[in-house]
Amino acid sequence: MRDLDRRSLLKLGTAAPFVLAAPRLSWASSNLIQDPGEWRTFQVSTRVELAEPKDANQAWVPVPAVNEAQWFKSLGTKWTTNGNATHRRDPENGAEYVHVEWKTVDTAPFIEVTSEVAMRDRAIDLRKPGGAAPLSDAERIYYTRATELIPVDGIVKQTADKITAGAGSELAKARAIYDWVVENTFRDPKTRGCGFGDVAGMLKSGNLSGKCADLNALYVGLARASGLPARDVYGVRVASSKFGYKSLGTGSGNITGAQHCRAETYIAGYGWVPTDPADVRKVILEEPPGNLPLNSAKVADARETLFGAWEGNWLAFNFAHDVRLPGAQGGKLAFLMYPQAECGPERLDCLDPKTFKYTITSRETTV
Repeated sequence: MRDLDRRSLLKLGTAAPFVLAAPRLSWASSNLIQDPGEWRTFQVSTRVELAEPKDANQAWVPVPAVNEAQWFKSLGTKWTTNGNATHRRDPENGAEYVHVEWKTVDTAPFIEVTSEVAMRDRAIDLRKPGGAAPLSDAERIYYTRATELIPVDGIVKQTADKITAGAGSELAKARAIYDWVVENTFRDPKTRGCGFGDVAGMLKSGNLSGKCADLNALYVGLARASGLPARDVYGVRVASSKFGYKSLGTGSGNITGAQHCRAETYIAGYGWVPTDPADVRKVILEEPPGNLPLNSAKVADARETLFGAWEGNWLAFNFAHDVRLPGAQGGKLAFLMYPQAECGPERLDCLDPKTFKYTITSRETTV
């Protein structure tokens, strides 16, 4: 406890009061709660090329595995390759990917995987509970468990207990954690990719910085440590934001660097509630003119909206942690959001285009 108490950065006793109202949804009309809008369909293609193949080469390309009736549908995947490819689903965590192997180096190894998806805006009316089906006992255990980088005991539990002290309901606990993450973290533009998600390491060091895989994992860990089922949702942005937020969308059809994870919390009576404190910090840092104050109107609108709502310009791959890739020589992954490849026993760096070349593109096909 001594290490936890001496870090003023954590400001556990000064988090702003949580609000139990529905999101203001001032990005658009408040009617978004009742009317999520029309479905939009997209084709998303990932092309992988291995520049320096060896005697044995393989790649794993994540594809959408999420099907949620209210906001996201995975409509199918196809591919072309000069290797041997198989569509696989992890039996434990549900992640899906196309696994391809090249046994020879006679030709330049490549694979292009195209998935079709449908999505729309999503918002939960938090003013009153609805008729959401309860989680099964197995689901509740699964979504409150610890993962390798998200423990639910020790400093994570201590921090969660302080944040939620006095919160009388699941919704109040979730909002208190969300507000604390928004107010006590910051987005670090120097973080590689989307970050790593070492929740205990962040709290022990007092350095609560990173990107979405760090900040939203922190939210998920604190929620789970409070007894709330929670999960990261790993995906990629596929279109610009129609609400005028340049930082929360893509600027072109090339989305190679647009990976983004979000978070959900299961709250009795409401179901899975969309949550994204990391994107609030992204708005603060990146939304023009940059480094906006927490109390600016644009940040305040994003903060209220992103507890209970998401914009439907984002593809969801999976909810998976601690992913073991079949046939891989390298170790397991904290999450699967980027293409992966190995040349011989060497795992290529998925964030280094000099050693691992891939391109992801998005095209809206809505009629």
